[in-house]
Amino acid sequence: MLHRIARLAIAAPRRIVAFAALLMVAAAIFGVPVAKSLSAGGFQDPTAESSKATQLLTEKFARGDMQLVFTVASGAGAESPAARAAGLAVIEALEASPHIAYVTSTWTVPPTVAADMISTDGTTGLIVAGINGGESFAQRYAQELVDAISASVLPQHPDVTVTPGGQALVYSQITKQSEHDLLLMESIAIPLSFLVLVWVFGGLLAAALPMAVGALAIVGSMAVLRLVTQFTDVSIFALNLTIALGLALAIDYTLLIISRYRDELADGVPAEEALVRTLGTAGRTVLFSATTVALSMAAMVLFPMYFLKSFAYAGIATVAFAAFAAVVVTPAAIVLLGSRLNAFDVRRLFRRLLGRPDPQPKPVEQLFWYRSTKFVMRRAVSIGLAVVALLLLAGAPFLGVKWGFPDDRVLPAGASAHQVGDQLRNDFADTSDTAVTVVVPDAEGLTPADFERYAAELSRVTDVTAVTAPTGTFVGGNRVGPPAGATGMADGSAFLTVASDVPLFSDASERQLDGLHAVAGPGDRAVQLTGIAQINRDSVDAITSRLPLVLGVIAVITFLLLFLLTGSVVLPLKALVLNVLSLTAAFGALVWIFQEGHLGALGTAPTGTLVANMPVLLFCIAFGLAMDYEVFLISRIREFWLASGRTRADNDESVALGLARTGRVITAAALVMSISFAALIAAQVSFMRMFGLGLTLAVLVDATLVRMVLVPAFMHVLGRWNWWAPKPLVRLHERIGISESGEPRPAAAPSDAAETRKVES
Repeated sequence: MLHRIARLAIAAPRRIVAFAALLMVAAAIFGVPVAKSLSAGGFQDPTAESSKATQLLTEKFARGDMQLVFTVASGAGAESPAARAAGLAVIEALEASPHIAYVTSTWTVPPTVAADMISTDGTTGLIVAGINGGESFAQRYAQELVDAISASVLPQHPDVTVTPGGQALVYSQITKQSEHDLLLMESIAIPLSFLVLVWVFGGLLAAALPMAVGALAIVGSMAVLRLVTQFTDVSIFALNLTIALGLALAIDYTLLIISRYRDELADGVPAEEALVRTLGTAGRTVLFSATTVALSMAAMVLFPMYFLKSFAYAGIATVAFAAFAAVVVTPAAIVLLGSRLNAFDVRRLFRRLLGRPDPQPKPVEQLFWYRSTKFVMRRAVSIGLAVVALLLLAGAPFLGVKWGFPDDRVLPAGASAHQVGDQLRNDFADTSDTAVTVVVPDAEGLTPADFERYAAELSRVTDVTAVTAPTGTFVGGNRVGPPAGATGMADGSAFLTVASDVPLFSDASERQLDGLHAVAGPGDRAVQLTGIAQINRDSVDAITSRLPLVLGVIAVITFLLLFLLTGSVVLPLKALVLNVLSLTAAFGALVWIFQEGHLGALGTAPTGTLVANMPVLLFCIAFGLAMDYEVFLISRIREFWLASGRTRADNDESVALGLARTGRVITAAALVMSISFAALIAAQVSFMRMFGLGLTLAVLVDATLVRMVLVPAFMHVLGRWNWWAPKPLVRLHERIGISESGEPRPAAAPSDAAETRKVES
């Protein structure tokens, strides 16, 4: 197939390039507006207890899917006529909206409750509204309401400061901030990547080709994401991955193909035959690598949260378009450019300006990568153990990870939702964030005594300050008054509110949830809990319960694909171990910086927790990218191994030659990929900054310490055992295995050193 593609590129390069250009334009027209169809949610498990309880509260009790909050501040006090007038005007605008389920405020609740809705200094009052629409639409309705109130209501009350916030607006502002971050990311990654490519390729045209391939991969993936939004929710953060990964993989794959093509030309192969050989070797590696990366990312569809599923959709589409463009469009562009592929060589221009001669080709034994590999293998055990110890030490902070749910603090400090969140945490007695809502789906036939017994027992649970039931308010097991706050019965269901003063995501909060679950429901009826603490527990459980399956799927896919490539059962196991090691430093850095707050948390607001979705996301993507480089390197090492006498010395020589031939390509590709991911660090949404840093560290560690040090050290220690497999599997590989050259290689040693560095078509 690849040879046919090469022949087609030689015969009709203009048609292929024209088709690719039309495909890019069509994909851009359809895909670029995709941001308007994406959502900022997707962190909750829709099948969990908390989600079912929240749905029941929305459907039967009109509690709304999310909260929209306004703070109304006046120097004359929250109860001043000016603050009251502004607050009532905002309330009137909210109640006129069909999307608002309820509104409560400082000025519309009984005085005993109003005290909790006034700031400690008495200057600020609260308006809390429940808004319908779920994770996908509530944020849009909230933004429309905020915009309308800002335009029509607030100008009439210039002496009062009204600030919007709440979960619904958090999601809306995350979406807007992400769109801005995408533009910033592109403005950083694209110019820097192009400069690196000019340094690697020399010629401006050769450097522009990977950028064009990346553009096709990005707009194609956007088109796929917009198509997916017609059937399910998709997270807006998938766009960040589409741009970073599309650019990185397109450059990776194009760089590999062009470098291999230049190697064939340098060995004296005619241009057309060089292209055929390139597609049959490097092209095969690209497709194999793309398959491995895509399948690693596809494992994320096994999680129930659409945040993680979205990255699977984006990852698979991006990898597919990048691989297609690399093996179909790149060969056609090479043919079309011909000798102009090396035109506008900037490096030659600089050498002339500096009066330096053109570099002369060096024997492979004098190349840095060859010499450094030989150095590592001479001290394989000591250097290998030192690097393993360093990576484990760097990953040690991850042992203290604590999981939390994203809130307004993921936004920059200047965002209004973040400011309102800080006010609620610091200046109000409101405990709605730590409160737990208990829903009784089937309350038919329950008596007031059943509810009183249940509420009294709930109020005895450690650190519960009060329980509001349909029949009254309970503290410490005693009824202290009539119902106060959020509680009620409707359509055969009921709910109670449990007030708590324990910090969210703490050990005490977890113990309190255990205690609440341990209390038998009223009349022994089943109950469901919701609230931020329970939502976080459900989200973490949804990940941890499926994590063994996901990791197992990734491990099996990796093992099978590498076995098909190498015919060995040892090399796939080695790859699994080293790929996990390459991620330890990144995971440790996430906890040390973003959870514990070192280095100023890189300008974010540390909460003492990590969003549970992020390490899983980082693992699946970074593991796939590590396999990308593993395939690049191992396929070339195996090529030299098959062309050797297959002794222990030949194993070491094959490793050195493989790294000598791919080291520069892998390093350049990793540098460009790290630039793409490092651009995410400029994002103002904190967990995307965390994601960018984690991927950058993972890529750099993998391309340096793992590929340059641990791979040669491990392969030297294992010697010929690297290529071992049981005899039945050897026979299986002979039938269905895949090699970079597409056919088995003879065991006889080549006639000269030059042949060692060539692949027969």
